[in-house]
Amino acid sequence: MGKIRLYLTRLLCLSAVCIGTASAEPFAQVTLTEWDVPWKPTRPRDPWPLNDQTIWFVGQADDYAATFNPDTETFKRYDLEKGTGPHTVIANEKGAWYAGNRNRHIGLIDPDTGDIEKIEMPGDGYGDVHTMAFTSEGDIWFTLQGANQIGFLDVKQREVTLFDVPTRSARPYGLVVDADDRPWATLFGTHKLATVTTEGRVEEIELPRESARPRRLGMGADGVVWYVDYAKGYLGRYHPKTGEITEWQAPGGEQAYPYAMGTDHQNRPWFVETGPRPNRFVGFDPETETFTEPADIESGGITVRHMAFDRDKRAFWFGTDANTLGRAVIE
Repeated sequence: MGKIRLYLTRLLCLSAVCIGTASAEPFAQVTLTEWDVPWKPTRPRDPWPLNDQTIWFVGQADDYAATFNPDTETFKRYDLEKGTGPHTVIANEKGAWYAGNRNRHIGLIDPDTGDIEKIEMPGDGYGDVHTMAFTSEGDIWFTLQGANQIGFLDVKQREVTLFDVPTRSARPYGLVVDADDRPWATLFGTHKLATVTTEGRVEEIELPRESARPRRLGMGADGVVWYVDYAKGYLGRYHPKTGEITEWQAPGGEQAYPYAMGTDHQNRPWFVETGPRPNRFVGFDPETETFTEPADIESGGITVRHMAFDRDKRAFWFGTDANTLGRAVIE
């Protein structure tokens, strides 16, 4: 695996709890805006910025996909089959692709007609499509948490291939795709990351602490993998080329429960601490190894589960269990 380093740098210890310090001179500012979703309570989640006027998201608790126009502050809803439990959505010129988490399919919505095409999961396993990401050609890699698999959808052929994760009950969760169209995933049921090799084999990467439970991850243009340890409140960095792993305690300490995360236009990781009330938006500068001052999410957030970055607008989009859509502009 190469060299492993476990860093707890720039720590401020209060009683028995150590928390990472924020930067004395913040390297970036964040401006948070939220909008109430008109359908309540529906757990709006996983927004996907298709363009300036179209932000896709799904309502996991009420079986719908929807769009939001931030200029006009208007919503449009597309009802899905009852029991779909949509988990995430990604969109391109073909339409909006959603994860039918509870009824074993990936769906494609035609935004003009509302027509839906379903691509069923093969076999008789769980088929619980979880998190998805495009390749450079528009194909889709995805995780299946209960099925313990990583999947690939050949969009042109409408053909699904499933790859079994070696560790039992590993719970493949967050997923990103690198510049070589290779997927990287967290294994939330254990202390590992995973990827799929060109030979079609799932390769696991063991993290230095057995108590770690990586939940989400992000990847910058530099190919570095960032992840958050939900169980113990760490931000981690993995270098695929060297195998080096480095970790820092989040500002909220062991009770931070970092969840949604991603990387910005300068390859810096940002994440949401879902332990504090209200939830807090936090950034990290790899050069100085310092965190931003945590920014409170006005609605409280309750839980922020996933977010996507709009590079043109330098903004993260996220949904909250407080029934809002949120935008975090990085300045």
